[in-house]
Amino acid sequence: MSQIGNAIEKRDNGPAAQIEAYRSEYAALVPSHINADQWIRLAVGAIRGNEDLMKAAQNDIGVFLRELKTAARLGLEPGTEQFYLTARKSKAHGHAEIIKGIVGYQGIVELIYRAGAASSVIVEVVRANDTFHYVPGRDERPVHEIDWFGTDRGPLVGVYAYAVMKDGATSKVVVLNRTRVMELKAKSDSRNSQYSPWNTNEESMWLKSAVRQLAKWVPTSAEYMREQLRAQAEVANEAASPQMPTVSVLDDYDPADDEPIDGELVE
Repeated sequence: MSQIGNAIEKRDNGPAAQIEAYRSEYAALVPSHINADQWIRLAVGAIRGNEDLMKAAQNDIGVFLRELKTAARLGLEPGTEQFYLTARKSKAHGHAEIIKGIVGYQGIVELIYRAGAASSVIVEVVRANDTFHYVPGRDERPVHEIDWFGTDRGPLVGVYAYAVMKDGATSKVVVLNRTRVMELKAKSDSRNSQYSPWNTNEESMWLKSAVRQLAKWVPTSAEYMREQLRAQAEVANEAASPQMPTVSVLDDYDPADDEPIDGELVE
């Protein structure tokens, strides 16, 4: 086979071609509000636009396609700050690099918004020359002042995140200092890779560290919205149904009810 023929065969069997081959499967996985064609174009563009990622994907196309399935199910854009595609060495592949997908901070924020409980999500890094005040229990939200016209804000020293819920309430405020962020970084398997976001976009990983902790306190799943709608429908049905006869507490009186009740003290 000629060199041109070999190149065409390799291209047709490559990662980008495989995405196109499984177009219908990915289209079925993405949430209904996502444009499947646009999502697939992003995935193809992400891999074609980076030679290192292309080589890593070719080392195990199956792993690459599975990582894309994760992005598709979540409805996140691959190759962006919603869902990073990174090259990572794998012992199972003789230390060759394969593709690892990582949900970015923008991806987590998108999932919070999509759940429908939050009207806004605030995630910001704090640098050494910024002014930052927050006292838990006293302050509802942090006060963060930045000298936008200063020459240098200084190194990263902290990060915080909170959500404003649709009823106006403020969620738990997450505040992390450098020590805590470094502890979280140490748990990342990909932290030593030159392609890891920790090395290519450190600030975004600080933001992710905070918003990931915030996600423990606010809904991040569309299931939350479905449950809210289901509960509203049940309340509406109960209001429309005939009312049960009112029972007097005296009709149901039992002297044993006067005894103390053992239970769990909830703080």
